[in-house]
Amino acid sequence: MGKLAVIAIGGNSLIKDKRQSVDDQYIAVCETVKHIVDVIEEGYEVIVTHGNGPQVGFIMRRSEIAHETDDMHLVPLVNCDADTQGAIGYQIQQALQNEFHKRGMKKKATTVVSQVEVDKNDKAFSNPSKPIGSFYSEDKIDKIKEEHPNWILINDSGRGYRRVVPSPMPINIIEQDSIELLIEKGVTVIAVGGGGIPVIRDEEDNLIGVNAVIDKDNASSLLAGELNADLFIISTAVPNVCINFGKENEEKLHDVGMDKIKNLRNEGHFAPGSMLPKINACINFLENGGKKAIITCPEELKEAVMGDKGTIISK
Repeated sequence: MGKLAVIAIGGNSLIKDKRQSVDDQYIAVCETVKHIVDVIEEGYEVIVTHGNGPQVGFIMRRSEIAHETDDMHLVPLVNCDADTQGAIGYQIQQALQNEFHKRGMKKKATTVVSQVEVDKNDKAFSNPSKPIGSFYSEDKIDKIKEEHPNWILINDSGRGYRRVVPSPMPINIIEQDSIELLIEKGVTVIAVGGGGIPVIRDEEDNLIGVNAVIDKDNASSLLAGELNADLFIISTAVPNVCINFGKENEEKLHDVGMDKIKNLRNEGHFAPGSMLPKINACINFLENGGKKAIITCPEELKEAVMGDKGTIISK
């Protein structure tokens, strides 16, 4: 196997200009895939990972509406994770295969629906903090609590009440061996979509799905480290990581060492709900033996891999 790159694309990046239909999402996927194939043409085998936050929200809302209007069963969060892995993975692999054909490349792409193990004793399970699903008004709270006594609801920034779930750290990619075999055969793999389907082990070592959300950048970083990837790339909405973002003294970061990025993180330059998780995922990859991490936008993927664009973090 040659050089390996793990490229993580965000679920929000598949929705452009608030266009949320499935067809619109596929158009956005095709645009991103062109830049991913540029990286493959530079000699890299690629694993594509992706977010699924908005898409899970759509499934849950449809499920809630069907439950309210026709007494249909609700779809558990863990199944929403699986559903979006299949649906988004299908679009990405189809777009990849079409782009390979267009360029005369003898490559294949496939999606691996991926389970990701978490520790059942992870402190996140005792402190759920990840908002999911719909907002509920005050007058609906009693009914929601009666129907779902196990749900934890919080007042989300005054916009209404919302369910929160745990966001544990990933510790093991269950399908890692299968992913590695496919990569060794030259197949471009889509894996750990949405951070993976969270699973724990019971007393008999059986896997059990749990209703939680795994950060996709953390799961992607873990996979990249376990497979000794040469590059871990996070494709996001901005071409560079910045400090003093949005201010007059905003500064783009291009080539930065791990010690400097850690210092900037510790000084509070990166927003917790935005860039901070991406920075932490890159640091984790490098600390676990990775060589180089990149954060950039899809349009500059190739140039970032060549060292000319993006934010490049190395030891």
